[in-house]
Amino acid sequence: MVEGTGPPTRLRRWLTAVGVTGPSMSPTLRHGDALLVRRGGRPVRPGDVVVAVFRTRPELLVVKRAVRPQDGGWWVRGDNGLVTDDSRAYGVADVLGRVVLRYWPRPGRLPRTPL
Repeated sequence: MVEGTGPPTRLRRWLTAVGVTGPSMSPTLRHGDALLVRRGGRPVRPGDVVVAVFRTRPELLVVKRAVRPQDGGWWVRGDNGLVTDDSRAYGVADVLGRVVLRYWPRPGRLPRTPL
């Protein structure tokens, strides 16, 4: 999940800072990591880490990995296979932006595929 961004419409700027809550993207991302998310730019590709909103849970803003395009949106999954709060539970998601880097506490670009 994402903290600090409010409703999904808050990603109006082309570059937005977001915080990670929860373990669903572990080991790639951990609770408390701070990310920069870019809206627009190059198209999302499978393997990208994205900020998205599920069509069935529009109040829930999440950080997940894009798996494949589906039904005009994306099938997304967390890197932690034990946590199923992703498309397996909620279906297709609409991507709002692509994570371009983690700036706290371990700065760096994120791998396109899980570790």
